[in-house]
Amino acid sequence: MNQKNVQRRAFTLIELLVVIAIIAILAAILFPVFAQAREKARQASCMSNLRQIGMGFTMYIQDYDELLPDRRDLKNSLPGGWKPWTSWPTSDPRAGWALVVMDPYIKNSAVWNCPSVSGTSMGWAIQVLQATTAAPSPSTNYWLWRFDRPDNPVPLDDCWGKSINLAVTDLQLAKNPQVGYPDGPTDVELAVDPYFPKTIPTVSADLKGR
Repeated sequence: MNQKNVQRRAFTLIELLVVIAIIAILAAILFPVFAQAREKARQASCMSNLRQIGMGFTMYIQDYDELLPDRRDLKNSLPGGWKPWTSWPTSDPRAGWALVVMDPYIKNSAVWNCPSVSGTSMGWAIQVLQATTAAPSPSTNYWLWRFDRPDNPVPLDDCWGKSINLAVTDLQLAKNPQVGYPDGPTDVELAVDPYFPKTIPTVSADLKGR
């Protein structure tokens, strides 16, 4: 074949720019969709974690005469002690004590870490992260608000060592506007993702509203 008759085909600059523009448009459309799908997957994983935590508490109650755990000693003795900060929250809802107590029922320590919080600045916040012993030990970043103070006697709006019925009755008597008025055990908040309202002036700027 005569090489003079061979035609070489290549992209022109205009064609290349058009392809790049199309890719950029598709990326702009699809990246938010991918991000939403990824966050939905994290939410599903978080719900699974919370369900397992709830099941762990249920099994504990069955083994301990229908009473919730009372480990205020751990609340005070875990690394950092109780409430090692001066800013919000004004109590210590971290769940390191629960990881220790629930070990016979929840063997996978990863259950105690919310996938949406782990690896973020919020996940490393002193008000959120709690290790059980010196690093690199298992840690938690969920909050257990109804076990947030080690007071003696146990406050009405804490659940240390109480039966389910007594916990509900005490929460009703507490009239805590943040708790609300629970009609039954299913209305009692047990484990939640950490959060920092924008309305709290003591929250640091990098945590506010998260």
